[in-house]
Amino acid sequence: MISISGYFYGLIGALLLGFVVWLISLVKRDVSIVDSIWSLLFLVAAAIYFATAQERTTLSVLVLALVALWAFRLSIHITWRNLGEEGEDRRYQAMRERNNPNFAFKSLYIVFGFQALIAWLISLPLWAAIHSGGTINGVAIIGVVLWAIGMFFESVGDWQLSRFKADPANKGKVMNYGLWRYSRHPNYFGNATIWWGFYFLALSVGAWWTIVAPIAMTFLLLKFSGVALLEKDIAERRPKYAQYIESTSAFIPWPPKRAGQ
Repeated sequence: MISISGYFYGLIGALLLGFVVWLISLVKRDVSIVDSIWSLLFLVAAAIYFATAQERTTLSVLVLALVALWAFRLSIHITWRNLGEEGEDRRYQAMRERNNPNFAFKSLYIVFGFQALIAWLISLPLWAAIHSGGTINGVAIIGVVLWAIGMFFESVGDWQLSRFKADPANKGKVMNYGLWRYSRHPNYFGNATIWWGFYFLALSVGAWWTIVAPIAMTFLLLKFSGVALLEKDIAERRPKYAQYIESTSAFIPWPPKRAGQ
């Protein structure tokens, strides 16, 4: 039986993690570290759902394991990527300027609290699947397949881009090979696909109403914090990016267009 109280315990856990990392950000004077815990907010919520479930089945164990694999990989990748960066990410620098004075305090709810709340809302399929007491069936297997496809695109896309950026000869150039030949953001496509996989795991126990979560995640990746934000000024920094936009799908992997098409 799905327990609504377990869902709200997940919010408490996410907010507590956000609060602890906010305290660390005050010492570092850098709120960029919130990116490293984004996926861990979901893991904390999922672990609480698992701990508060009346019955733990193979499905609930599977969902928790898939969340953990995704969350740890993404957190480690982002943390490692940011180790070589100096200072706060430019997105958060702009946010700091807009919200001064007292941004240090405001960041508690503008950055950390907000992301904890969004993660909790999107974790809806995790709560439904883990608390359902259901078992693995055909629909759940579809969910696992979607999750695996998503993990492939997200992890391989991140790896290919990291290798590209690590080569000084590529400074100012456009990454347009590997998975990036077929999508300008294969890692974001992978992330969205992972959450559609989690939705099918919830759907396998009849929780069709959790569809709001993958829709919200896809919207965020396309219009809010992902594709739209990254491409806002990238053409100015990389002159050949306009040509890349004309030939390559923004999100869903697709064969590139030939010149003149």
